[in-house]
Amino acid sequence: MEQLTRFFWFCSGANFSLLKRSPTESNKYIGIGATVFFTGVLAAIAAGYALHTVFQSIWPSILFGLLWGLMIFNLDRFIVSSMRKRDNTWSEWKLAIPRLVLAVLLALVISKPLELKMFEREINRKIDEKRTEFITQSKANLAKGFPEIQELEERIDILKNEVKTAEDYRDQLQSEYDAERFGEKTDRTSGIVGLGTNAKKKEQQLDASQVALNDLRIRNQVRIDTLEAQIQEFMALRQIEFEKQQPGIEGFDGLAARMDALAVLTEESSAMALANVFIMLLFIAIETAPIFVKLISPRGPYDEYLELHEDRVRLFKSEKWTKAKGESKARVDYFQETHFYATDLNKEKTNRKNKAQTLSEIAKMESKYQI
Repeated sequence: MEQLTRFFWFCSGANFSLLKRSPTESNKYIGIGATVFFTGVLAAIAAGYALHTVFQSIWPSILFGLLWGLMIFNLDRFIVSSMRKRDNTWSEWKLAIPRLVLAVLLALVISKPLELKMFEREINRKIDEKRTEFITQSKANLAKGFPEIQELEERIDILKNEVKTAEDYRDQLQSEYDAERFGEKTDRTSGIVGLGTNAKKKEQQLDASQVALNDLRIRNQVRIDTLEAQIQEFMALRQIEFEKQQPGIEGFDGLAARMDALAVLTEESSAMALANVFIMLLFIAIETAPIFVKLISPRGPYDEYLELHEDRVRLFKSEKWTKAKGESKARVDYFQETHFYATDLNKEKTNRKNKAQTLSEIAKMESKYQI
């Protein structure tokens, strides 16, 4: 239990020696440290899931997820540990506002991947719909890219219509031949029962139309088979082009695609939009909780000890600075005095030497002129 307590103290960024001297503050910093720790855990899970949608591999996702979680943990720990309880409330809030803004941004970043995971089923359904739409659009674009298929199909329809017209004409002659034999009176039959002259003419016309129909069927079928073979070749080329595009359609499952699907779902469903907002607010509350705890909690013994320790450091610095400044001034004064004294001695020596040299030259000149 003691190790767990010390671990949460570490997560809160508190000083162990000062906390041991103020046991009443222990639970507060355990709560702050636990919040910071679990925020880092949630950040690692969120980043791991988000990166798994990108890399589609478990180990890189785990590695980068842990790295992201540690970074968020360290950042939250720094934000909490850098806050100080002062006597002035406004100064505390003024210093806390940038930290709150940063905490809100972190909460938004952490919450988004977890939202995608929570609404995974609905997002998958929306992505499947989008894939179907892409497939339909791709096929339509490919159909426009191969107009030869439509032209060949139209030619096949023309050939089939020719055969159908010939069949209709044959059927009409068959009906007239049957009516002529059975004595049915129409505009094109005589109404005489039996195989008379008119019936034989109808029979000859029927046989001729049947022969022409058979020839037309054989001739058009050969042409249709040729056209269908050409269509199959073009369709094979179109299928190859579609297979080239299919991996991109099947791979439409990235982070941006899921975020776009979630945005569409929230627009379509007010319930999902409300749930999305509440999840975001929950993570904002979790991320900003340690900061608010330090802001609203009263100034405790730990804060007094911490301020006392910092004041001692400042006083020690001031003392060292004053001492160093005095020592430096003494050294400068000593240097100036000794330097000026040495300069005076050098000047006096130089003057004596010059004076002796001048007297020596005068003596030489006097002795020279006396001679």
